[in-house]
Amino acid sequence: MDLNLVSAANGEVAGTIGVDDSIFSIEYNETLVHQLVTAYQAGGRAGTKAQKTRSEVSGGGAKPWRQKGTGRARAGTSSSPIWRTGGVTFAAKPRDYAQKINKKMYRKGIKCILSQLVREERLFAVEELGVSAPKTKDFSAKLQAMNVTSALFVVDKDDENISLASRNIPNVHVINVNQIDPVSLVGSKKILMTEASIRKMEEALK
Repeated sequence: MDLNLVSAANGEVAGTIGVDDSIFSIEYNETLVHQLVTAYQAGGRAGTKAQKTRSEVSGGGAKPWRQKGTGRARAGTSSSPIWRTGGVTFAAKPRDYAQKINKKMYRKGIKCILSQLVREERLFAVEELGVSAPKTKDFSAKLQAMNVTSALFVVDKDDENISLASRNIPNVHVINVNQIDPVSLVGSKKILMTEASIRKMEEALK
């Protein structure tokens, strides 16, 4: 199949480029994509929450008062969960939320997302985005020429000028093709990929 190639100078269609049908034109698998997105988000959780149980809080070694004769309720330790400064009954502990996703599943899921983005007309090929200097004004001019206010730009290699020029523009993000993730693809209104990044993507997903 062919994708329209958008000009970075004026935002008009400058031509078309051929792309691999097995990557950009496959059937959408909602269950797989949901599993992929869920696993990615779960992997980003810190899981560092921690509380102390009754055996971990300080004190509690001696019985606070004798069993009978004081008029107070029985107490065996000051580290009891019902006491102030006592331990937590079901204390949270550090844990790993990561979910295992096979490589074949991951590749198939990314292909499903890319294909669906093409069908929804949210994925476009764009000419090189190079800017001569790391100036936000220059990059904003390119965005205005392409009539883009919110988008994810995918480039084939890191460019310091583009990174510096785009980082202060709201709702516009520039990433390397190697940094693509399912959440960024699904959550972006529009994805603009350079031709070189598309070729890299095709090579990685084969």
